Amino acid sequence: MRRLTLTDFRCYGHLRLDTDGRPVVLSGVNGAGKTNLLEAVSMLAPGRGLRRARLGDLARRDAGETAAPTRDWAVAARLELPEGPLDVGTGFVAAGGSANASGGASKGRDRRAVRIDGQAAKGQAALAERFAVQWLTPQMDRLFQEGASERRRFLDRLVYGTDPAHAGRLSGYNHALRERARLLREGRGDAAWLAALEETMASKGVAVAAARHALVERLRHEAASHEGAFPGAELRLDGEVETWLAQQPALAVEDRIRGRLEASRPRDAEVGGAAVGPHRGDLRVRHIGKGQMAELCSTGEQKALLIGIVLANARLSMVDKGRPPVLLLDEVAAHLDEDRRRALFDAVCALGGQSWLTGTDAAVFAPLGARAQHFTVDDGVVTPCEAAD
Repeated sequence: MRRLTLTDFRCYGHLRLDTDGRPVVLSGVNGAGKTNLLEAVSMLAPGRGLRRARLGDLARRDAGETAAPTRDWAVAARLELPEGPLDVGTGFVAAGGSANASGGASKGRDRRAVRIDGQAAKGQAALAERFAVQWLTPQMDRLFQEGASERRRFLDRLVYGTDPAHAGRLSGYNHALRERARLLREGRGDAAWLAALEETMASKGVAVAAARHALVERLRHEAASHEGAFPGAELRLDGEVETWLAQQPALAVEDRIRGRLEASRPRDAEVGGAAVGPHRGDLRVRHIGKGQMAELCSTGEQKALLIGIVLANARLSMVDKGRPPVLLLDEVAAHLDEDRRRALFDAVCALGGQSWLTGTDAAVFAPLGARAQHFTVDDGVVTPCEAAD
């Protein structure tokens, strides 16, 4: 990323930040706006960004403003790709607002738009075809102890980097899942309508599970290797659909899912959701050196495992695309000991890609020196600075 431009996003009325491809270090006190910058970059990938905020909540608020803001926001970036420069952007227009990132007016509803090189794109999946981004935040420190949904989201972001179409398939599956649940809940059990939704869930669900499986299989070797201070990790997928795929052809699994969904309509109408599908899968991780599942390891070991997996995925991206994803590492260094901090800095520099790191203490990033660009962030003002000694 060579340039990041924000308009009315979080605490930034307007910001243009020029970068040169080196790691980007953002230092400043809590609440200064560091994570807001990482969140802006994360919005250039499919999904709801690293905070999973509602689109309207990303708009800048004036001092003393308590009601939800109605202003639009936009995030744009100039990317430098092997095939040449590319401009990408996303924006939001509130219902009744003026114009969005595609230049169109809102038609009575909130919506998000995407532009690629000045042209409106059909959806967020287009972003994954050009831009891969992965993040680690303090909230993810408990990833291995939280529910399976958080681990699935983490894995899906990794898949986007190697299989951009995964975003569209996942969106289609989730839409069909929600629509089927709504019809069953409302008692509108039209057999043909439900069968069409279940057909979509079966075909797209198998594709989603297969894409996750393919990445996990490729990550096995890379994540199992000991990356300096970061422990080797053994990854596996748990779930009914995932087990079926290991035993049967994909078409047979689709038939099996359709049959289970049809049979479970009465049960699903009562309890909600669906009895079977990739939305019930889970990513399990084991610390190879200790022979323990990740959720039983210490907090520091869990974080080291997570970093090791992200670095392993970045190395795979180098093999596939010739470049790693952009890494957003929010307050990641503050909770590592000195040896692991240095190992992390050396690893992100060795990748040759761009990483964005935040922290309250600029001195923590001193080992990066001139290998990184350093900025201070103070109340939404971003200023270049020299590396800490």
